[in-house]
This record gives sequence, C-alpha cells and structure tokens, in this order.
Amino acid sequence: MSEFLLLFRGGDGPTLQQSPEKWQAHMQKWMQWMGGLQEQGKFLGAQPLKPGGKVITGNKLAITDGPYMEGKEMVGGYLMCKADTYDEAVAISKGCPILEFEDGVVEVREIQELKMN
Repeated sequence: MSEFLLLFRGGDGPTLQQSPEKWQAHMQKWMQWMGGLQEQGKFLGAQPLKPGGKVITGNKLAITDGPYMEGKEMVGGYLMCKADTYDEAVAISKGCPILEFEDGVVEVREIQELKMN
C-alpha cells in the first residue's frame, strides 16, 4: 500500500465562517469523510493551514512573506492517506467536501519513499 498526499485549494471557507450553522455543517462533512477513511485504516493525518507564511527562494536563500496568490490557488490544507493504487487515491479524493465548491481543488500526489543509506 502506498501513501498519498491530498492538497486542498479553493473552496469558500471565509464565506461559510460568517454563518456558524453553515460552517458547522461543512466541518461535519469533513469529519465524516476523514472518519470513514480512518475506519478503513487509510487515514494517516490531516490539518488545515493558516494563511500567510514565508517563502525561501534559490541558492541565495531569499526570504519573503507569502505565499501571495489568489485564494483559490493557495494550498489551504492537506490529508495523508494510504491507497493501493493512484486510482484508489483519486477515488478517495472525490469524497472531499471541498469539491462541493465550484473552485474546490484536490491535488493527489503519491509520496515517494526516501531511501537513506
């Protein structure tokens, strides 16, 4: 079984947070989705990311505030899961509540095993 990283972009979190009822209902969908993965033994971990941060660039190690991009392009969180194949990981991602939004995006990436000598 391989490990996969699901990166979440877009969605309408700021608008939903203006309504505690809508925000609670949306968060409940996330908990149900992740809980189902946990019951299947496929959930490894997940966290939302705070806005802002630092960007370190190139061999001169230039440090700038950021990332600055359109909100729908910024990674807002991640989930790590186990799946037998890429197709299974993609199928898992299709249940993500962020995809309820027109601009919601899930990027699925397989984690390459790092072999240390």
